[in-house]
Amino acid sequence: MTLKRVHLYVSGTVQGVYFRQSMKESAEKNNVRGWVRNLPDKRVEAVLEGEESNVDAVIDWSHLGPAGAVVDEIKIMNENKIENLTDFEILS
Repeated sequence: MTLKRVHLYVSGTVQGVYFRQSMKESAEKNNVRGWVRNLPDKRVEAVLEGEESNVDAVIDWSHLGPAGAVVDEIKIMNENKIENLTDFEILS
């Protein structure tokens, strides 16, 4: 099993449309751990960690987001350090 960790920054209409809660549901469905939070500049930031294909599935979901979201851009940075996170959290 190949583990993967990425740091995402999602831009567009991604706040006020349940993006964080929907990402949490997608992550839990795909057995991905990490966290998601809103940023003051109206972007959403997330860290995803898990089996490579599962992380990729959540990234794919992130390009669309929930109904009402309009994703303009996603910046994806691969990270080498796997922290073995235990769940997926919504941070404030």
